[in-house]
Amino acid sequence: MAVHFKQGDRKSVTIQVTDQMVRQFADMSGDHNPIHLDDNYAKTTRFGRRIAHGMICGALISRTLSDTLGDGGIYLGQTLKFLHPIFIDDVITIELHVANFREERGIGLIETIVKKQNGEVAVKGEATIMTGDVIQKKK
Repeated sequence: MAVHFKQGDRKSVTIQVTDQMVRQFADMSGDHNPIHLDDNYAKTTRFGRRIAHGMICGALISRTLSDTLGDGGIYLGQTLKFLHPIFIDDVITIELHVANFREERGIGLIETIVKKQNGEVAVKGEATIMTGDVIQKKK
């Protein structure tokens, strides 16, 4: 498959983080922390309400990479810095910026930013990816 991006490209996707997502992630990951699942407990915390698991953003960044830049490539690494909580029903925008791309090696460095509906940056980091055409077996 051909590479669908180049250095300098920017892509974004907007997604609502739902209660169902949080509950499914808790079941999948085994992380049943009450800050994510229990309204009464969450009211007693500094956040005042339930927050989504931080790694939901990691999964949604992966999804966005696949949906917008994807060509069958894979992750080589991802850094994440959690700056602000994401609450249930927040609408987030995942922004990708191809900061560096070595076409001959099929390796890209992608800046990843997750913004809340109010523009606040909730998560930022960098993804390193390898494009699908590089990992395909040579025939």
